[in-house]
Amino acid sequence: MTADHRVLIERNGPVTTVVINRPEARNACTVDMVRQLHRAFTAFEADPDARVAVLYGAGGAFCSGADLREIEDGTAIGFCWAGLDEGVTRRYLDKPVIAAVSGPALAAGLALAVWCDLRVADRNATFGVSCRRFGGPMPNGATVRLPRLIGQSHALDLMLTGRIIDATEAHRIGLVNRLVDGDARHEAEQLAQDLASMPAAAMLSDRRSLLRQWSVPEDDAIRFEVESGKAVFGLDFRSGAARFVAGEGRHGEDLDCRP
Repeated sequence: MTADHRVLIERNGPVTTVVINRPEARNACTVDMVRQLHRAFTAFEADPDARVAVLYGAGGAFCSGADLREIEDGTAIGFCWAGLDEGVTRRYLDKPVIAAVSGPALAAGLALAVWCDLRVADRNATFGVSCRRFGGPMPNGATVRLPRLIGQSHALDLMLTGRIIDATEAHRIGLVNRLVDGDARHEAEQLAQDLASMPAAAMLSDRRSLLRQWSVPEDDAIRFEVESGKAVFGLDFRSGAARFVAGEGRHGEDLDCRP
């Protein structure tokens, strides 16, 4: 664990779980906490033994957004969660991150959730741009990432109205990938272990291509996809193909993806 109890880092083999730990404030993040999150994920990205991360909020809340006291007193004015000054949501990492959402994921907390690759949510989870009601903008990547996840119409509905939706609606519109009864953290960490067990090169290559294609013309995006795939074709795929030819995974049976 980190020395500062507001952001905890826990390791279980290849899975790193980053915990926002300010439950008395529903995990509203101060500027310092956002910078701690940035440093925690930077360390995860640099660790060759860390394969997949989970982001979780302690005490029954994912993250209720920024600490508005710091807006009121001016401390956080001008600080953007997607900014250059250690803003945690500035860019996607080179490795997958899964959000484990219990309770509120609101305003900048919603931005944290959509920054992650996948979202596993308890049925008590809620999502929304609640800062709309108080005149707050979303300089945290959400206005870009949210419509890419759920489409412009659904995104505008949330962005313009500020209404808060429950986990069932979030799952229906594609904001939530997995809806679970109970322990979202456990389910997200199990999913992270499953991803970590897969041959990494091909998965990361395809992920990189998928994320990059938004910013380039289709022909260039496909060219990048092809070149990225070529680079990893011989690493794990040849041995995996041999396993299939030998009979493993036929007729819809699950594969043991570990190399």
